[in-house]
Amino acid sequence: MLLTRRGSNSATHQVVKMAALTECGRHCGQWIGIIFIVVVVFVPSATALIEGLYCGTQICYDVLGVSREAVKSDIARAYRQIARKYHPDRFSSLAGETRESAHQKFLLIATAYETLKDEDSRRDYDYMLDHPEEYYSHYYTYYRRRLAPKVDVRIVILVTVVAISIFQYYSWWASYTEAINYLSTVPKYRIQATEIAKQLGLLNKTKEKGKNRRSKEEIREQEEEVIRDIIKNKIDIKGGYQKPKILDILLCQIVLFPYCLCAYVVWYCKWIYRFTICREEYGDEEKLYIIRRNMKMSQSQFDSLEAEQRDTLLERQLWIKDNYEVYKEEQEEEMKTKMALDPRWKRYRRWMKNEGPGRLTFIDD
Repeated sequence: MLLTRRGSNSATHQVVKMAALTECGRHCGQWIGIIFIVVVVFVPSATALIEGLYCGTQICYDVLGVSREAVKSDIARAYRQIARKYHPDRFSSLAGETRESAHQKFLLIATAYETLKDEDSRRDYDYMLDHPEEYYSHYYTYYRRRLAPKVDVRIVILVTVVAISIFQYYSWWASYTEAINYLSTVPKYRIQATEIAKQLGLLNKTKEKGKNRRSKEEIREQEEEVIRDIIKNKIDIKGGYQKPKILDILLCQIVLFPYCLCAYVVWYCKWIYRFTICREEYGDEEKLYIIRRNMKMSQSQFDSLEAEQRDTLLERQLWIKDNYEVYKEEQEEEMKTKMALDPRWKRYRRWMKNEGPGRLTFIDD
């Protein structure tokens, strides 16, 4: 009896397992069917001819009546023969063709020729015919070529750099001319320039008679021009108003960048070797470089300082970090004192205290 019951229980378990496997297989089959339907409906079929790309659902070779092995000259000859027939200017009531249909065929012929005459475009088109399964890749290749700029990017960059360089050069000349005009009105430089002009005999006034006699305005203009020329030649203007140089424009800087980079690397290695490894003492040039770096000033800004001021910086040994920190605090305190004693700052603080933007006032009724 026990054997009979055990046998019946095992048989029951086998039936249950079989039923479970059958149910699982049925569900799996349903899901596979659903996935297949989704793939068929939503995933595009792998066909080589895609609407909207190249010649659409027609093969460009068949449109021109040539084979895939045709050379460029054969493609051009076939295009001229067929285009002459359907050209809008030469259309003459073809059998079964209207002007609109002939125009559409002419556009298709032109598209086929544009596709096959270019080697890169033809290679992409042949790849699409041979690999129809790469559906989205064909879209990307087609529109990347269509939307790519026709002009070489290098030419665009070169033209842009040249335009910026020209604008930069002429703006520097305008700033330099403005600085000369200002210095010619400063009494200090004007007197010096006048003395130099007299020493050179450029302002010696001689009496002019007859037709060569000039008016006072003409003489004054000539004197101003002489003074301006002396200021240009005798005064070294530095900083943002210095005389422009062709090597400072952007185009020359880009061309000379590899050389400047190599020169900087060589200079930096020499600096490390001399002052870090060999422990040499700094010279005046090296001291001024460290001071300029501590002050966070550009070379043009530092060059615009007076010679006496740079000598003062050297006397105070500002290339030493601790000395520079003391100097910086002194400059800040001096600036605060000047601001406190300046009448304009006093008026500004008084206005901020009494009538500043945060003060509320009420108008009596």
